[in-house]
Amino acid sequence: MKRSINFKQRTPGSYSLYILAVAVIMLVSSACEKQLDVKNPNDPTFGGNVTTEGGIAAYAKGSVYWNGFNYGNGWLGDSYFSLPWGYRELMGDVVGGGQGSNNQTTTMGVPDSFVADPSNAAATTFTNASPQATGIIRGFNDPASTANGNNALYYEWTSMYAMINGCNTALEILPTITTLSADKVKTVQAWCYWWKGYAYAQLGSMYYAGLINDKSATINNKYVDHNALIAESDKQLKLAQTTLSGIGSQGDYTSMMTQLIPSQNQTGLGGAPTTAQFIKSINTLLARNILVNRLAPFVNGSTSASISKASIAVISAADWAAITTYCNAGIGQGDNVFTGRSSSSNSFFSATAGTVASIAAASNQNTTYKVSERLVANFGTGDARLANFVTTDGIFYGDANTNTTRYSLVDGVTKGLKVPVLGSKQPGGIEVYIGPSYEENALMLAEAKIRTGDVAGGVTLINTVRTYQKSGVAALATSISATAALTELTKERGASLAFRGLSWFDARRWGWTYSTANGGGRYGATLIYNKVVYTNAKINYNFMDYWDVPTDETGKNAPAAGSAAVKNPNW
Repeated sequence: MKRSINFKQRTPGSYSLYILAVAVIMLVSSACEKQLDVKNPNDPTFGGNVTTEGGIAAYAKGSVYWNGFNYGNGWLGDSYFSLPWGYRELMGDVVGGGQGSNNQTTTMGVPDSFVADPSNAAATTFTNASPQATGIIRGFNDPASTANGNNALYYEWTSMYAMINGCNTALEILPTITTLSADKVKTVQAWCYWWKGYAYAQLGSMYYAGLINDKSATINNKYVDHNALIAESDKQLKLAQTTLSGIGSQGDYTSMMTQLIPSQNQTGLGGAPTTAQFIKSINTLLARNILVNRLAPFVNGSTSASISKASIAVISAADWAAITTYCNAGIGQGDNVFTGRSSSSNSFFSATAGTVASIAAASNQNTTYKVSERLVANFGTGDARLANFVTTDGIFYGDANTNTTRYSLVDGVTKGLKVPVLGSKQPGGIEVYIGPSYEENALMLAEAKIRTGDVAGGVTLINTVRTYQKSGVAALATSISATAALTELTKERGASLAFRGLSWFDARRWGWTYSTANGGGRYGATLIYNKVVYTNAKINYNFMDYWDVPTDETGKNAPAAGSAAVKNPNW
């Protein structure tokens, strides 16, 4: 097996929510100065380990940054942002995999078929002999494949349930810390509710079914469908919002928040948000929960496309109204949000291999992740943000055809870019948007406006985001058609939200990832086939829209009577 980054050689084992309920999980302070010795949650002396303000702050911080974003993800790269996000970026066609089958990175993003030139299909058709849904997702969804690092379904599941378990434990410990002021207690509560809401949002947006656990070290085998997971996310986010609204002392709040966020994150827009800014992030995530879990087809330039065999409903007028309401109260320019940064040592992700973007930031001849031709095509001629990419490293010819690319992602910090840096291997060089951002909020609102008749208002927001990111491109005319505006919207989301773990959700809800036989597909795409660059390709991805539950879980924690299906019935 060819490996182009430093893989950590370990056996992942068969961890599941079942095992997480009884395992010893080490939660450490991501301030990187001390390790908090947290023992088995079932141990009756456990509470004695966390008795002070500093102890509960370190525990609540470790629940998120170490249990959620580092635990179990040292297989490809070294964090949640390199491995679970990596599969999303592969399926969202932000990157392709390298040669060979590195943890299914080559195969996960390969479509069922494509026609590079529809005018000459006989000479330009590619067909995948091992379709993703049955060949990769179901073919490797077993404990043996997990042990060999080949089960893509495993990592997101264990990461987010580890985070939920840690936050539940922190909430249970909190009442025993009698030295905390009421507002510091509320701050920790809001923190835990927010991250539980975040975790359920990730799970409900990826898996067909899952589990809802309100207590630590408990086993639950009543599986619910992904809609119920999103509803639980909304519930937790609204609990966080209500709790934040009840905080009276901003001093106590800020004092606690600065302890909860790793110090290296507290730069740029990653500083401790005010309570008002925190509530704005909640509103934006509530809007995202609706947007990414509804179909809003835009296939081959048509908003009237109809997708069959989908696991989600078509977005409604009421959904667009709710998204608009949330986004109007969402993140604005300059607001502090939840970001992540690497540091030179002991970080919860490394500078060189902690994110998809850092792994890709080198010559395409050597990297595990390769910049997709479709990603670069989102940036128009003259866009200053194209400085993030170069063609000087030549063409990488991938095993799977769609992985072939002319582009490499540069180290934007080393190059001294004046536009947002997409990739870097320098400590702290990438501002990783863990939660929502201003650009995401603005573009959700833009799409809602366009879809509900205010095309000019939507176009204005697209222009604003491009100006905010210093693209230097001419403003779009506000008089363009709704179809033209949506085309620009899809491109701008691909450009300004690249490497933020969102492109897969966009491609799915626009209908692109569904089979062309069921009304989906991507049209007018750029790809290289047999050493020829084509710009009007038709891609039939046919990717499973919501993943099956990992059998690492269901094998040890069999579904109770009345549970939701744990395998996607549409595939």
